[in-house]
Amino acid sequence: MARSDCELVSSPEISICIACRNEEENAQAIAAAVIDAMESVDAVFDIIFIDNESTDRTVQIIKQICRNDPRVKLIVNTRNFGQMRSPTHAIYEAGGNAVISMCADFQDAPTLLPEFVRRWRNGTPIVLGIRNSEKNSFLLRTVRGLAYAMHRRFGDYPVIPNATGFGIYDRKVVEAMRRLNEPEPFVRGMLVETGFEIFQIPYDRPVRSRGKSNNNFLTLLDFALNGLAGSSKGLLRAPLYVAFLFGLLTLFCLFGALLSPLWDGSVQLWLFAAMLEGQFTLMFLFFGLLGVQVGLIAERTRNQPLVLEKERINFPNDYRRSQ
Repeated sequence: MARSDCELVSSPEISICIACRNEEENAQAIAAAVIDAMESVDAVFDIIFIDNESTDRTVQIIKQICRNDPRVKLIVNTRNFGQMRSPTHAIYEAGGNAVISMCADFQDAPTLLPEFVRRWRNGTPIVLGIRNSEKNSFLLRTVRGLAYAMHRRFGDYPVIPNATGFGIYDRKVVEAMRRLNEPEPFVRGMLVETGFEIFQIPYDRPVRSRGKSNNNFLTLLDFALNGLAGSSKGLLRAPLYVAFLFGLLTLFCLFGALLSPLWDGSVQLWLFAAMLEGQFTLMFLFFGLLGVQVGLIAERTRNQPLVLEKERINFPNDYRRSQ
């Protein structure tokens, strides 16, 4: 669509927020896919890209999209504020009566957007896409399973397995999330915490035709720890990583105890080592979570913004801004 074909959208029915970082191979394609999906539902919509300090041509490409289509907006962060704060800031800045959150790397299926909108228009305040099981490494599956188990056992509210936050949220849900005032917002947990009805739609992850995810094992582990314990800075999180390493050593020693009779080894020695390392695991886990909670209190006291913006494009003067 040429810029002359429509004006800046200041009061959209639906806003689609797309988080990105180093997505020069996907930016144009995801914008086209979202526009194609949304134009099929007869809605006034806008698209908000939020860039988290890309080092490639992502920002330049999205700026060109903005010049060609005023429905596309861009927020550029001053630095990388992490994969929890940046997408949430875009959600809070959105002006739609409903907000759709998704990623730019095609891990979320744009073809689900019309169904999200239909369910929302029928009165469901939250509609989430639930990713079907994927073929991941044994280590990743194990860590993910442990994270969900710890959430179920120790969390203040349940977390929906395989929900990434990809979905549509009514305006009243967004405002309820904002009032929670979380410095490190774990969106998929906050959605449950609001207490609004959630409808789940299972889907298969699209086959990525270009690019690759910015996430790796360590970033996913960090995300899981943030979701469980809140937020922390620097060394406050270090004991959690030490606890994870001691936990792996404990499992290794238990495995060694099972196999030691095969080579006439000492089962007692392996069990003693497992017990010792298990104690270190619990100790570092306790101190780590305690430190993280201290960090969370400090962040809430500071009451700092989720991100600092470097620039924004295609936002009318009367468009919603976070309060």
